[in-house]
Amino acid sequence: MGVPHFRWFTAGESHGPGLVAIIDGVPAGLALLAADVDADLARRQRGYGRGGRMKIEADRVTLQAGVRGGETIGSPLALLVENRDFASWTGRMGPAPFGAPPEPVVRPRPGHADLAGALKYDRRDLRDVLERASARETTMRVAVGAVAKALLATIGVEVFAHVTSIGEVVAAAHRSLAPAAVRERARASDLACADAEAEARMREAIHAASHAGDTLGGVFEIVATGLPPGLGSHVQWDRKLDGRIAQALMSIQAIKGVEIGLGFEAARLRGSEVHDPIAYDDASHAFVRPRNGAGGLEGGITNGAPLLARAAMKPIATLRTPLPSVHVGTKEQADAAFERSDVCAVAAASVVGEAMVAITLADAALEKFGGDSVRELGRNVEAYREQLRGY
Repeated sequence: MGVPHFRWFTAGESHGPGLVAIIDGVPAGLALLAADVDADLARRQRGYGRGGRMKIEADRVTLQAGVRGGETIGSPLALLVENRDFASWTGRMGPAPFGAPPEPVVRPRPGHADLAGALKYDRRDLRDVLERASARETTMRVAVGAVAKALLATIGVEVFAHVTSIGEVVAAAHRSLAPAAVRERARASDLACADAEAEARMREAIHAASHAGDTLGGVFEIVATGLPPGLGSHVQWDRKLDGRIAQALMSIQAIKGVEIGLGFEAARLRGSEVHDPIAYDDASHAFVRPRNGAGGLEGGITNGAPLLARAAMKPIATLRTPLPSVHVGTKEQADAAFERSDVCAVAAASVVGEAMVAITLADAALEKFGGDSVRELGRNVEAYREQLRGY
């Protein structure tokens, strides 16, 4: 695929001084305020079942570069979120040498990156791994995603997420609602769920898991509306947009499965039940489909229907009732270490998933349409839409 058109990196540790992101490729002229990013950062921090860290942090971004007078200027953006909890970790975290060696983490948690990362990087203190592997890193993904969503909004594309299940509780109300209604209900829900009855049962399930010293996972769905047909490509494996979205979602901590459209259900149905018939709407001069089993993607290319992707999140690996593990120094059997953690973070993960899909779509849009400024991007998109109307 080559160099991304919307290119970004993050850095920072969970209890280090702060988290940073660099974004390259944002066109000039995009209206952007720190408050636009902070709104999504706040959504990431909410949700029933979150841990004590969310009571300490109040994530706010500082736009350090690339924005002048409330608009992007075409140069790379630099974003910073400070870790308030770092003040409690002096002597254990930070770049300066320690006055005395901090107590190492030596009992890896099953399901976490602790042991695999320590073996790979030859680290005897597992904190060197868990600090970066922590989902705290997703703070900056959400910040980058907020910029991506602002860019997509200029061409009429909206991306949002909602939770469809937690543990064994499955929501159903969203299936009969228009996308706008699903978004509105999910944004008003503490668990990002558009089904109030299911949300109440989800809270009960989280409460029960918490009292048992256990954790819960779940599934969330990302919806993107307003996408024109033609983003992505069928011509090379790494340009297929469904593959790029799957990679983006699978890269989120604790995500173990991704579906697009009908997903795994399609494997249990006949082709006549899976594939979407095609019609032509004279009023809009557009090809339309009466259903959306494909999830808005065919052949790795958007087809004009809403994009639908789901991600399955495993239960969090840090348990208050720890699983058996091994002391990496003595090799003796020991209980896994416990780091302050959440009971359930599916709602927060949905905000991260929303960000990752927005980032992927922003990259695909810039790949398709180009433009060094928002005005140029808009002209290119409108010219393409006019081309489609004349097809």
